[in-house]
Amino acid sequence: MTIMPRVSTPSQVGALLTARRKALGLSQAAVASRLGISQNRLSELETEPAHLTLDRLLALTGLLGLDLVLQEKAKLPAPRSEW
Repeated sequence: MTIMPRVSTPSQVGALLTARRKALGLSQAAVASRLGISQNRLSELETEPAHLTLDRLLALTGLLGLDLVLQEKAKLPAPRSEW
């Protein structure tokens, strides 16, 4: 099992999806066909993932064998006082 990094920007989502697709040896055309979109549209979504709808993101992550997980942020420890 590979641990994926936390995501805080849309560009990170695109990079992770692209890396996962390539790691699986899938072309953009193959993934796009399975999603019912054009290869050009998939390319746009990988480079501009802020335009992904939630439905499309869930379909894409599912196709790539990824889970989308939302969780609470870890709380940072309170700063220590020197007093």
